[in-house]
Amino acid sequence: MENLIISFNVVLPLFLCIALGYYLRRINFVDGDSLNKLNKLCFRVFLPIYLFHSVYTTDLSAAFNGKLIFLCILGVLGLFLGLMLLIPRLEKDNAKRGAMVQGMFRSNFVLFGLPVATSLCGEANIGPTSLLIGIIVPIFNVLAVVTLETFRGGKPNAGKIAKGIATNPLIISSLLGILCYFLHIKLPYGVEKTVIDLGRVATPLSLVALGGSFTVAKVRGYAKQLLIAVGGKLIFNPFIMVTLGILAGFRDEMLVPILIMFGAPTAVASFPMAQQMDSDGELAAEIVVFTSGFAILTIFLWIFVLKQLNFI
Repeated sequence: MENLIISFNVVLPLFLCIALGYYLRRINFVDGDSLNKLNKLCFRVFLPIYLFHSVYTTDLSAAFNGKLIFLCILGVLGLFLGLMLLIPRLEKDNAKRGAMVQGMFRSNFVLFGLPVATSLCGEANIGPTSLLIGIIVPIFNVLAVVTLETFRGGKPNAGKIAKGIATNPLIISSLLGILCYFLHIKLPYGVEKTVIDLGRVATPLSLVALGGSFTVAKVRGYAKQLLIAVGGKLIFNPFIMVTLGILAGFRDEMLVPILIMFGAPTAVASFPMAQQMDSDGELAAEIVVFTSGFAILTIFLWIFVLKQLNFI
């Protein structure tokens, strides 16, 4: 019963913030334009500040785990390659292929990873998750571009990929946090207090914006694709990777980032990227919506099961 309550308390705040965003959109308190601006504000300002502080205050020497990093990178690459081979056998339309592959390997790791890790492990123990974000996010970005360009029939532009990585606010904030940590730069009290306060805005505001972007359009036409994408993203991926993580000896704060990285819903950024690169934007949007909605349930179940088995 205790583990059930813990699992419920971890997931409930996520659900309530998303539900609030959905409600505000339904009553026309916010519209699509304001939500897009809110998403940009969170991505470019609040989430980077939160991530910077998480890295800045983390004991990186204790958080660094080469085996964990290796397993996660190998898992992302293996999943990407497997999907690039499998999805073309299940789907004939190239536009849908790109949206499905991207939707199944690219996780909303920042938005769901940090709050879940904080709830399960405490702020003092989210170092492994924060560190992995700075490593995995650029890999997600590169592979997403490769995926969409491949099924568009073009060739990935190395220059654009490098520029996208170099200008990604999450990567910049992670590197700044690492730099301040190793140079022993101590922020003045007033500055650090401001950073903490602004960082606390990131997660709830991002979840509210995500809830407001929920739409249910043309679901019947995408039933097969959604079943494959949602089932693979929320059930198959985490089952494989969490099992490998357990066999590798990871527990508690070292197992949590594996669960969230591979069990979190599809990254919201996959939708506009799919639109801009001639993929099926509507399918990409539905994958984001349905994985985000069902992830509330699946993450709850994953946490409960792993708690029951004393793995986290």
